[in-house]
Amino acid sequence: MTLIHPTAIVDPRADLAASVSVGPYSIIGAQVTIAEGTSIGAHCVIEGRTTIGRDNRIFQFCSIGAIPQDKKYGGEPTALEIGERNTIREFCTFNLGTAQDSAVTRVGSDNWIMAYVHIAHDAQVGDQTVLANNATLAGHVHVGDWVIVGGLTGVHQFVKIGAHAMIGFASAVSQDVPPFMLVDGNPLAVRGFNVEGLRRRGFTPGRIAAVKQMHRLLYREGLTLDDARARIAALADASPEARAEVDAMLAFLARAQRGIAR
Repeated sequence: MTLIHPTAIVDPRADLAASVSVGPYSIIGAQVTIAEGTSIGAHCVIEGRTTIGRDNRIFQFCSIGAIPQDKKYGGEPTALEIGERNTIREFCTFNLGTAQDSAVTRVGSDNWIMAYVHIAHDAQVGDQTVLANNATLAGHVHVGDWVIVGGLTGVHQFVKIGAHAMIGFASAVSQDVPPFMLVDGNPLAVRGFNVEGLRRRGFTPGRIAAVKQMHRLLYREGLTLDDARARIAALADASPEARAEVDAMLAFLARAQRGIAR
């Protein structure tokens, strides 16, 4: 039996698994699908074409699946998809996608999303991220796996943040942040690479050394970006165990459209 508080309003067309719980005064719309084990706190509104996976915990006063804050939005049938085992704290706001992009806003799995976080239309958030209080992702932002975004940080529309990057408190992110980098400030600056995060995730010394060398080539050798990319590509042969990290960096740099943080 679905555990719905008597004061909650759940549209009869919504698809809720039997083990979903819905707290007092929450509202669940007609096009919402929620999988097993997910709990919805009090005073939440979940609407639109929103799909929520298993074992998420959504705290009180969240707005999930509202129409995008985009004046071009004309009521197109866009969506929001949330994966599994996410923690979504109080007062978070996640919006639907728009027809101008993929039409889907996506949040992956195992993310720790703290209070007052905003995820705008068409944003794509990976897995195992930490978005600290009041982190704000504008439209079309992409956030890779294992990224940490500090509190009160704003991320400009269309920015991409590579996997394992860490962004410090109250930063203004207006350019793409390559994987593994440690950045902060307004204006944003690269301070190093996320060595402690990589150690905690079990990266071997050889892989960490390769990431350190990629950081040096991008930011410490005075190379042009094209020259740095060529030197980074050569690391795959010099450090075979780090080929995945080298490939990830090269793929990210090839896709960067806003310039990279310097």
